[in-house]
Amino acid sequence: MDTPLPFSRLLSEERPVAELWGCQLGTGAQRSVVKEGNDFLEHLVLLRTICLGADARDELHVVAVDSKNASEEHRSVPIAALRSSVLPMISPKALELVRPITVVLQCGAGPVYLSGQCITLEDDANSEAKEEEFLEEDAGDEDDDGES
Repeated sequence: MDTPLPFSRLLSEERPVAELWGCQLGTGAQRSVVKEGNDFLEHLVLLRTICLGADARDELHVVAVDSKNASEEHRSVPIAALRSSVLPMISPKALELVRPITVVLQCGAGPVYLSGQCITLEDDANSEAKEEEFLEEDAGDEDDDGES
C-alpha cells in the first residue's frame, strides 16, 4: 500500500511539492521502503500519524525507522510503541525523514497504518530563475500599459 496520492499542493503547474503517503505494516509486510527521488532534489517524508488497525491484538507493536546515519551506517530507531488498550495512535510532531528510509514493524502482528506527506523541496537556483522570469514579464506588462 506504499502509494503516494496525486497531489495535495502545487508550487508550479508541472511538479507536485507535497504528496500524501501511507503504508500498512503487519504479518504480510513487516517493512515498507520509501525510495529516493531520481531528480537530484531533496525529498522529505513528514510522518503525521501512526495507528493500529481495528483488528490489531492487544499486544505491543513497535515501529522503527531504518535509515543511514552520517557515517553511512544503517541504524534502526524505534519511533512508536503502540498497544490497542493503552495507546492505539500517535501523531508525531516534527518528524522529518530524508529519503530513502525503511519503516519496520519490529514486534507485534499489526496491522499498523502510517500516513504522512512526501515533500519535494524545489531547487533554489531553479526557483530564483522562475521568479526573475515572472518579474521580467510583469515589468514588460507595465511597459505595455504605459504606452497606451
